[in-house]
Amino acid sequence: MSEHVDPASNESPALRLHRQLSAIWATGPGLQRLAAVNHSVIGVRMMVTSFAFFAIAGVLGMLTRVQLATPNSDFMTPEIYNQVFTVHGTMMLFLFAIPMVESFAVYLTPKILGTRDFAFPRLTAYGYWCYLFGGSIVTLSLLFGVAPDGGWFMYTPLSSNVYSPGINADVWLLGITFVEISALSLAVEIVVSILKMRAPGMSLDRMPIFAWYILVTAMMMIVAFPPLILASILLEAERAFGLPFFDPTRGGNPLLWQHLFWLFGHPDVYIIFLPMAAVLSTIIPVFARRELVGYRAIVVAIIALAFLSFGIWVHHMFTVGIPHLALAFFSAGSVIVAVPTAVQVFAWLATLAHGKPRWDVPMLYIFGFFFVFVMGGLTGVMLAVVPFDWQAHDTYFVVAHMHYVVGGALAFPMLAGLYYWLPLLTGRAAVGRLSVVAFWIIFIGFNLTFFLMHLTGLLGMPRRIYTYHGFEGWNGLNLLSSLGGFVMTIGFAVLVIDLFVQVRYGRRAQRNPWGATTLEWAMRLPPPSYAFASIPHLGEGGGPADADELRLSLARGEGYLGSTRNGWQEALGVHATSGEPEQLIVLPQPTYLPLVTGVATAAAVLGFLFKAYWLSLGWAIVVIALLVLAAQRSGHARDLGPLPIGKGLSVPPHTEVEGSPPWIALVCTLVIDGTLFTSLLFGTLYVWTGLRGTPPAMPAPDMVRVAILAIALIVAAAIARRSLRALVGGAMPMGSVAMTILALLVAIFAGMGLIARIVPAPTEHALGATASALVGFVIFHAIAGLVFLISNLLRMRGGYVSQRRTLDLRLTRGWLDYTAVTGLIALGLFIALPGLVGVLELHP
Repeated sequence: MSEHVDPASNESPALRLHRQLSAIWATGPGLQRLAAVNHSVIGVRMMVTSFAFFAIAGVLGMLTRVQLATPNSDFMTPEIYNQVFTVHGTMMLFLFAIPMVESFAVYLTPKILGTRDFAFPRLTAYGYWCYLFGGSIVTLSLLFGVAPDGGWFMYTPLSSNVYSPGINADVWLLGITFVEISALSLAVEIVVSILKMRAPGMSLDRMPIFAWYILVTAMMMIVAFPPLILASILLEAERAFGLPFFDPTRGGNPLLWQHLFWLFGHPDVYIIFLPMAAVLSTIIPVFARRELVGYRAIVVAIIALAFLSFGIWVHHMFTVGIPHLALAFFSAGSVIVAVPTAVQVFAWLATLAHGKPRWDVPMLYIFGFFFVFVMGGLTGVMLAVVPFDWQAHDTYFVVAHMHYVVGGALAFPMLAGLYYWLPLLTGRAAVGRLSVVAFWIIFIGFNLTFFLMHLTGLLGMPRRIYTYHGFEGWNGLNLLSSLGGFVMTIGFAVLVIDLFVQVRYGRRAQRNPWGATTLEWAMRLPPPSYAFASIPHLGEGGGPADADELRLSLARGEGYLGSTRNGWQEALGVHATSGEPEQLIVLPQPTYLPLVTGVATAAAVLGFLFKAYWLSLGWAIVVIALLVLAAQRSGHARDLGPLPIGKGLSVPPHTEVEGSPPWIALVCTLVIDGTLFTSLLFGTLYVWTGLRGTPPAMPAPDMVRVAILAIALIVAAAIARRSLRALVGGAMPMGSVAMTILALLVAIFAGMGLIARIVPAPTEHALGATASALVGFVIFHAIAGLVFLISNLLRMRGGYVSQRRTLDLRLTRGWLDYTAVTGLIALGLFIALPGLVGVLELHP
């Protein structure tokens, strides 16, 4: 039952509602904090953790600058140097840059959307623990002298067993893949939440520009990360089990790694940049004191930028022997990508030019961004020109360009955003002008460090070298770069002191200190755990005209969900495009499950790292069991029907509607998996078409087993559809679900039989390895289908499935349909491969 605010109470309605909501949403003290799933808590934890990794990576970077400050230096041994610069780059990119932009998204997005939390708080928490544990594995490996040492992009064959024995490369492959789980889980979380959990009335075309940037970025992550995950899995399979995907002596192709890596690596630059552009597009209008110029043009530009970024990965591979026509295509694409970027830059400049800018600390960092980013963009256009790239490739010019683009475009907007939202985070205002001093030291140190690297690169200094002789003409430039690094480090130290002083001694910040119009300022400072006491309804304009009046109105419970009910953590689900309210979402309360699942996942990774494969398999089964257990606690054990949400409206719970967050999450998951599958098809064809000479004989596959596998997949999908129809008709189809399990078991055993009969053997030649990868993909998805079905049976027995609550069976049907379609495609290519071998025999 709803607990309405009693107007006769001596306590004000706003205060009473606050107490009720705090009791429901707050995370407990002490060790109970480990059970936190609230987006504010997780967002702050991610910020602190990523900043800690940034500090460690910064120290490692300084060690490399000490080594290179003078010629013939023996400050570090070559072996230690390789580990230090590899972990520096890995940590900066995978453990700082990506998680830091995600932490901004996790903390701010629900507040800017006018909702109380993300759609899957336990998934957010699990993502954080995966990030922390995966990053810790990479960091601790340094202490034991087994850190990765093959460069932060781990090119093959250098990272293969032959040239990188030991577990150094495995630490990178397993640790980073572990972290990628975090990135993908958060990306799904963000996409679903933005599409389904905006404040009512906030249609897509009136969504704050910040949310548009974050939505596009999360969608890019969903498509960009699977190629790297696939590459890591294939390379780890080669190192652990001898499957030669990248070994040229056994038919593999080392360039496949570069293609898969840069299919991730190039979009990743924009994945890092776009959230920081979101920060700029949010802050600049506030300080210019006028609306953002070109809202719709910017939205079109960021969508165009997302598409273009995926089509130009080859511009990192101009020197590997790409055909000239392809070079021209990718060179032109690399130059064109500057157009949508320029649209945003000119929109920001126009906003400032037509406004009345005021200078404060965030504006200083925005100025720093303009200078550094334009420099990085210009050198990027230079490197997009093939003849220049051939001259500058793998020199310190590329190092300088990368730091100007990634470091500059990330660091300066990030610090602008940090100072802008610090009053929201802490409820405190700035003290003194130490922040201005910190900015100028960082700005000078940054340019002194990296601008000079352009010159050393043009003078021919290769990247990744351990030392140099001293007669090349690089001595003075390297020494100044190293001094600049120390200056920049001092600047960051001053910045940390300034933040500490502000948090510890700052005065109470006034509400909405910058006069902004976005929703995150329409709440108390710092925000309570429930964010909004009631959910706003937005009219024309998309944001509050008077943030203070809106804050008071929401605090009094005058929006949606302005009362509590059954101790539930409630949020609203809306139509994806119009923003009209359509469902009530009940969110899970704090639980240790994400932490326990993260620990089990870490145990599985460590088992694999130390070659304890059976132990690793055992922990993987534990992880699956915990995920099934988590699913058993979701939803309601009875039909509820429409429930009142305020303003005279009633909507059903999300478990009783079709367009619920779990369904959209499944669609996102299938996109991720589809991208990985497409990458596998690309890799298979790339390896096979790259074969030279006479390939080994490959007889036709066992067509009987292929037919059994294909038929079993089709039957499983058909029975799953029939099960759903039976449920909608009022029956409880437990028998049909059991038959689907039987069909999938037949498919799994048929697939295992196929792999056992592949010729040449998967460990002998890449032909066999790629064929086994295709069948292995099918088997893996059939096993995942089994997990879906087991969960269905348990939830049907628990009363969580009914004629009205069909979500579980609809998710299973979607997964098995996808498994059948991709399985048939994979088997089709598997059958066609022997025929391709005959074609390849024509190669010289």
